[in-house]
Amino acid sequence: MATQTHIEVVMPQMGVSVSEGTIVKWLKSEGDVTKADEPLLEISTDKVDTEVPSPADGILDRIVKLEGETVPVGTTIALLSPADAATGSSAGPEPAGPASVAVRQEAAGAVPNGPAGGRAFVSPVVARIAAEQSVDLALVPGSGRGGRVTKKDLLDYIERATSAEVETVPQPQAPAPAPRPQASTAPHFETPGERDERETPGERHERMSQMRLGIAEHMRRSLDTAAHATTVFEIDMSRVVEIRTRLKPEYLEKHGVRLTYLAFVARATIEALRNRPWLNGEVRGEEVVTRGYVNLSIAVALDEGRGLIVPVIRGAEGLNLLGIARAIQDLSERARAKRLNPDEVQGGTFTITNPGGFGSIIGTPIINQPQVAILDVEALVKRPVVISDDAGADAIAVRPMMNLCLSFDHRLIDGAYAVQFMAEVRANLQNWNEERY
Repeated sequence: MATQTHIEVVMPQMGVSVSEGTIVKWLKSEGDVTKADEPLLEISTDKVDTEVPSPADGILDRIVKLEGETVPVGTTIALLSPADAATGSSAGPEPAGPASVAVRQEAAGAVPNGPAGGRAFVSPVVARIAAEQSVDLALVPGSGRGGRVTKKDLLDYIERATSAEVETVPQPQAPAPAPRPQASTAPHFETPGERDERETPGERHERMSQMRLGIAEHMRRSLDTAAHATTVFEIDMSRVVEIRTRLKPEYLEKHGVRLTYLAFVARATIEALRNRPWLNGEVRGEEVVTRGYVNLSIAVALDEGRGLIVPVIRGAEGLNLLGIARAIQDLSERARAKRLNPDEVQGGTFTITNPGGFGSIIGTPIINQPQVAILDVEALVKRPVVISDDAGADAIAVRPMMNLCLSFDHRLIDGAYAVQFMAEVRANLQNWNEERY
């Protein structure tokens, strides 16, 4: 939305079911020049973490909502001074030097900061707060472009000044402290810039991110909804290892794609879902919904435990091994770089999670609602197993083995149906058909 002097930056709609977002980090400060589509800030929702681009060329005149604030979709979070309005012409933006910044801010209604003739300006909100608090802006150190005082600079200055005044006021002799009441057992999260006095040394309290809160709600709801059961299959990956070793250099050199074991498992799973459609289905009230397509969800863990994103490969049933490997690589990289679109984390019909990349050997994953099953891919480990030759003679051999763990919703999927599906996945991997896949 735009006015004569400002362009409003609003909290975007990041999916049909998303009603709010949390501002994680401003990538620009008040007074900074920004270009259209240049990242302006990072936000977090219960679906995805992403960057919000600038809607136009201009100057970030005012940050309305600060880092850590959660605001509804459509709420104004910042104001831009458009380049043409700030310069008084439509010939395009001026060079981004301090002088041009000052001219643009003045045209947008900002007031000067500092000595007469200076080129640092402040936004109207900073000027209002300074007037209300009787603060001389010339005394406030500015962190914005050209030394401009931002709203945060001013609030920090006021807080420091208030603290200093309190410390210099003589205090009467305090009476003996009364016994402290027992701390509440309710969880407490510190507000920005505030330390909870109930913390003990060595503790740190911080509010959950919007994504973490969404994950918590989603996982708890799944356990309350589905009748979880898990089955585990051992897979001899000898043939897959041999084929991957041969194809890996070709995929990387010719296509720029890293061929992982996950791609083989995904392709074998998609093939098995053709014959077990309920595992690709959904329970809706008293109805069972099945589909003729597979939208494969791939769980991607973010760095440092910041959350989990589950992007979706749409129409996965139409992709061969190369297509699956390329899609997994693309979505994983963009998920970690916060470059996913909202529709890329919705509409999945079956999920694969891959903790085996970190060395896990067995797991019981929680179903990604409203789906009815999730496949857990564990680490590939060489270990001794008993094998039989064509004559039926047994021998011990070292084989690359992998555990696949399927959690399924027993409201719809019976144990026999689940293990038949897993037996087909195992057969697809152990007898890999290069022409078919």
